[in-house]
Amino acid sequence: MTLLRRASYATIAMLVALPLLAAASAILVSIGTQAQVQPFTYAAVCAITYLIGSISWGYLFVNLTMGEDIRDFGSGRTGMSNILRTSGGKAAALVFLLDAGKGVLCVVLARTVIGLGEAEVAAALLALCGHNWPIFLRFRGGRGILPGFGALSVMAPWVALAGGGLFLVITLSSRILSLGSIVGTLTVGVLSLALMLLIGHSQLYTLYACVGGAVIIWQHRDNIRRIANGTERRLGMPAARNR
Repeated sequence: MTLLRRASYATIAMLVALPLLAAASAILVSIGTQAQVQPFTYAAVCAITYLIGSISWGYLFVNLTMGEDIRDFGSGRTGMSNILRTSGGKAAALVFLLDAGKGVLCVVLARTVIGLGEAEVAAALLALCGHNWPIFLRFRGGRGILPGFGALSVMAPWVALAGGGLFLVITLSSRILSLGSIVGTLTVGVLSLALMLLIGHSQLYTLYACVGGAVIIWQHRDNIRRIANGTERRLGMPAARNR
């Protein structure tokens, strides 16, 4: 009860939506096969994957444990890096798994219900959009790294592994998480294009890597300015209240 007393209307809406989304997904899986795909099935998968993406685990965690809006701190975003600065490593690890899991779940849902690469890419992009522009938070969320990585890990695991590995190298060496995210995202796009041209890597998955990557880079535009100015936050710096 103490947790619920702290909850905002957005948190309550997301908590109510969670079991409804789980039930709707289960129904789609039980009735959907590739031979029976109808326009309604596509529309339902698209709506559900956007809403799954809109569940902001970082916001939920901070609001339920601290009674605060994570967007009032640090970068003003809801993702793992801001959680790391406000709530510590354990909370950030939990948000990492849950936010990446959104991308995994949405691609698996589209693959199971529809069974087409086009649907997987659409579901992945909608999960990304939901995370960045969540309906529950008046369209102000995260930057998309984790759901984007989770979705890619299902569609092109080796490309995701390469991008994730370079992300770790750059982040740990520079102690600038956003720099690692940007370099890792660019690597995924370039590698996908190279593999498509050289060995026939999926054009659809390459499209996702490039379009999704462009969205993620755009969401990092303020970080890019701070990196260029030498004022970007480094790992270990706490997040101050913005207002």
